[in-house]
Amino acid sequence: SRGPLSSLAGLLLAACGGDTALSVEQLRDPNTCAECHPQHFTQWSGSMHAYASDDPIFLALNSRGQKDTNNKLGDFCVKCHAPMAVQLGLTNGIDFDPTTLPPEARGITCYFCHNVDSVGELHNNGLILANDQTMRGGVKDPIKNSVHFSKYDAKMDSDANESEICGSCHDIVVPEAINGVPGGFAIERTFQEWQQSFFATNHSPGIHLTCSSCHMISKTDVIADAPDLNVPSRNFGFHEHAWPAIDQAMIPFPETTFQAEAIKRDLDPAVAIIGAIPLGGNAATGGICVNPAMGGQIAVRIDGLGIGHKFPSGAAADRRTWLELRAFDATNAVIFESGVVPDQMDPEEINDPNLKFHWDQTFKVDNTPSHFFWDAVRSDDSKLLLQPTTLDKNSPAFDHSTTHRYIVGGLIAQIDRIEVRLRVRPLPFVMLRDLIG
Repeated sequence: SRGPLSSLAGLLLAACGGDTALSVEQLRDPNTCAECHPQHFTQWSGSMHAYASDDPIFLALNSRGQKDTNNKLGDFCVKCHAPMAVQLGLTNGIDFDPTTLPPEARGITCYFCHNVDSVGELHNNGLILANDQTMRGGVKDPIKNSVHFSKYDAKMDSDANESEICGSCHDIVVPEAINGVPGGFAIERTFQEWQQSFFATNHSPGIHLTCSSCHMISKTDVIADAPDLNVPSRNFGFHEHAWPAIDQAMIPFPETTFQAEAIKRDLDPAVAIIGAIPLGGNAATGGICVNPAMGGQIAVRIDGLGIGHKFPSGAAADRRTWLELRAFDATNAVIFESGVVPDQMDPEEINDPNLKFHWDQTFKVDNTPSHFFWDAVRSDDSKLLLQPTTLDKNSPAFDHSTTHRYIVGGLIAQIDRIEVRLRVRPLPFVMLRDLIG
């Protein structure tokens, strides 16, 4: 259902050089885009945007949420995970089934992003579509074609935008109608976090990196594969449409190998830097210090300098990010360890008094842990890495690193080698077990 529609191929390739535009109905279908934008389409087809409405965890959460809230959840989740289905009146979110939807209504589609006319609310999908035949983009001199009308929009320009199109769906605030308590609890705040980082214009105009700067890496290439139009190769004008982060498809899905490779690429801290601009490797880095003093101490510093938001981000209450440390003696025997988590267990379940972790902890009204956002009323995000708000290295606000210390006593003298990994898991088993139960 996601492959190009062969019956359209001849029509579209002929239309690439004409003077008319296809109908809105045709342009809404991602398969239409595949003919002239095959690279974009292929990358998108395996992305979390394409996967958003098919994700079995999303479907289970939406179903559970409808049950727990007596259907007050409505289209709250679906309007970000399948926005065109809501736009077209194909679902109200209750008993949502993506298999009943046509291609133009599944996931986050090409049309949904490239037809944005304006941004209303900066959370819970406040994007307003034009619903016309014009596709917006970040190219200032688009080539005239007969598939769609084209328009430059600064909101789609990686160098000029303020990330508001991405931010509108990547900041989620629970309204009062869902959880029955005063609304306003922010369950996802990636956009807000970016606004507080030094990558945002208001903090450091000279170092302006947007969501798309990091999550849509650019290369020099043609944007449309339309030989009849003599489309020029744009200097860093082709933007990757895979949006890698840490989530991956849990069911058979296109482009899983490419998606996994892109995630590894972006999380690899061994990254070249030109000036202050990271060329990938947007994850935490750090260092290790062994100090025989202070009770025999191993100090591990984590630095998120290349990350444009807190880490982890997004559904940070579901993420599990922790340090795994092993200290070895000269015989290669492990003499101290922390954060070594067995399969099928969450880090908080191993009863490790030395566990060093980073994620949101959400709580219900009675202060017991919450597994689901609709019964959460507050969170403790003090464990998340902070961003600097200045590039002045002499300012206290520049040091945004986090240092974790392990007291190992007399074992410090036996340490020959230390291995540390920052582990990240997108979803906790405790939540999955609750859903299955």
